[in-house]
Amino acid sequence: MKLHEYQAKSLLARYGVPMLPGLPATNAADAVEAAKTLGGEMWVVKAQIHAGGRGKGRFKEDVSAEEIAKASRGEDAAGKGGVRLARSLDDVAAHTTAMLGKTLVTKQTGVEGKQVNTIYVAAACDIAKEFYLAITLDRSNNRIVFMVSAEGGMDIEDVAHHRPEAIVRVHIDSAVGVGAWQGRAMAAHLGIKDAKQQANAVKFFQAIYKAYMELDCAMLEINPLVLTADGSLYALDAKMDIDGNAEYRHPDIQAMRDLSEEDATEIEASEIGISFIKLDGEIGCLVNGAGLAMATMDIIQFSGGSPANFLDVGGGANQKQVEAAFRIITKDPNVKGILVNIFGGIMKCDVIAQGVIGAVKEVGLTVPLVVRLAGTNADLGKKILAESGLNVIPASNLGEAALKIVAAVKGA
Repeated sequence: MKLHEYQAKSLLARYGVPMLPGLPATNAADAVEAAKTLGGEMWVVKAQIHAGGRGKGRFKEDVSAEEIAKASRGEDAAGKGGVRLARSLDDVAAHTTAMLGKTLVTKQTGVEGKQVNTIYVAAACDIAKEFYLAITLDRSNNRIVFMVSAEGGMDIEDVAHHRPEAIVRVHIDSAVGVGAWQGRAMAAHLGIKDAKQQANAVKFFQAIYKAYMELDCAMLEINPLVLTADGSLYALDAKMDIDGNAEYRHPDIQAMRDLSEEDATEIEASEIGISFIKLDGEIGCLVNGAGLAMATMDIIQFSGGSPANFLDVGGGANQKQVEAAFRIITKDPNVKGILVNIFGGIMKCDVIAQGVIGAVKEVGLTVPLVVRLAGTNADLGKKILAESGLNVIPASNLGEAALKIVAAVKGA
C-alpha cells in the first residue's frame, strides 16, 4: 500500500523526524488558507500522486505528446512540473489551480500519468545540500539496509544507474537497531562532519528506522534529505510503502488508502479475495498459489511470450471466484490468450473446471485458452472440460502449457 507524501509525513511526525510544516488541500482557497496558516513569505506547492520524479514531470494537458514522452523517460521538457515554488499567496492559488484535476506524467508513471486530486503546501527553506536516504529489506541476506548518497534530489535515478558506487549500503542488525557508530558513518559519507550535525543525523537515522519497523514499511525513502544553511536536517520529501500483509495491524493507515491511485481491476480483485497485479504482456494467467503464479509467469517469458498479469486465486477458491478471475483478465484489451495452471490441493480441479466453463460461457471468450490441471480430481476436471464442447486446449505439464499458449497467441 502506497502513501502520499503528506500522509507519510504525518506518520513520521509521530517519531520525531524533523520536517518542515505543511498542509494538504484539494482546492485553491484551501491551499491559500494553508499557506496563511504556515506563515512565511515562500511556500512549495507539490502535486500528490503515488510516483516519484514529480519535479521533472509534466502535465499532459499543457504540453505536446513529444514532451510527455520525454517526461516519461525522466528527460527535461518544456513546461512546469509537479513541484513549484510560490513567492506569494497568488502564486499558491495559481499553482494549485494549474495542477488539480490534471494528469501528471513522470518517469515512474509512464506516459499514461496520474491525475492530481490533492496538493501539499509546505514551508520553504534555504537548502545548503541535498542527500538521498532510503531503508528497505535486502532480500539477498534478509537484513534491513540503509541506502544513502551525498547526491540526492531529482537525479538520484541517474546516479544509481551511472555511478552506483555513490550510493552506500549499511546493513542493520534488527536485534540491535541502528548503532550510533553506524549513524555517524552514514553522516560522514554524506559529508556531514560537524559534531552537532552528526549527532542530529544519528537521531534522524534512528527515528527513521523505528518508524520503518513499527509501521511495517516495505520501503521508506527520503529524497531529498536536506541540510539547511543554519545546519538543520529535514526530510523534505517522504515516500512510504506499507507491507500489505501487515495492513490489518494499522487501521489508521488503512484509512489512508487512496483508491483513485489504484488500478480498478486490482481493486475489484482484492474485494473478492483474489491477488491480482496488472502487467504489460498479452497472456493472461489464472493460477492458484503465489509461487506457482510466479513460476508460470517465468516459463511464459522463457517460452517467448509475456504475462499480462499476476493472478493468484488462492488455495481455497470457489467457482464464483474463478469466474470473477476470468472477467478481470478479459477486461484487459491486451490479452490475446489465457493460461490456466492449477495444482489441486485444497482446491479441487473439478471445481476449477466448472468455474472455467461458467466463465467462458458468461464472458463469451474469444481468445485461445490453455488449461493445465494436476493434483486432486485432476482426471475428473479434465473430463469435464473435454465434454464441455468448449474450445479448450489441454496440457499435461507446465512446460507444454506455456509452449501451447505462446504458439496460439502468435497464430502458430
